Amino acid sequence: MFVEIAQIDVKPGMEAEFEKGVAAAAPVFKRAKGCRGLSLHRSVEKPTRYRLYVDWDTVENHTVDFRGSADFQEWRKHVGHCFQETPYVEHTKQVNKWF
Repeated sequence: MFVEIAQIDVKPGMEAEFEKGVAAAAPVFKRAKGCRGLSLHRSVEKPTRYRLYVDWDTVENHTVDFRGSADFQEWRKHVGHCFQETPYVEHTKQVNKWF
């Protein structure tokens, strides 16, 4: 399994609208090929910064299947207007876990 981490800075004053948009878009991810779940975290130190964690079976499920789909466009309709700038995205794979 791979984790997509998207760092998303939103326009000041749009935090609640962004959070609502992510919640409304959750079904888009739920039906995406290879998506196993997602969670949204908000920075304490910088309240306009979020990190979206999405679990995928493969990196290609995100970069090819999802990003090339109409569902990706739907996701962006829910939240894209809130972005301060283009989100920074990377993929990680767990190498160890202690607790």
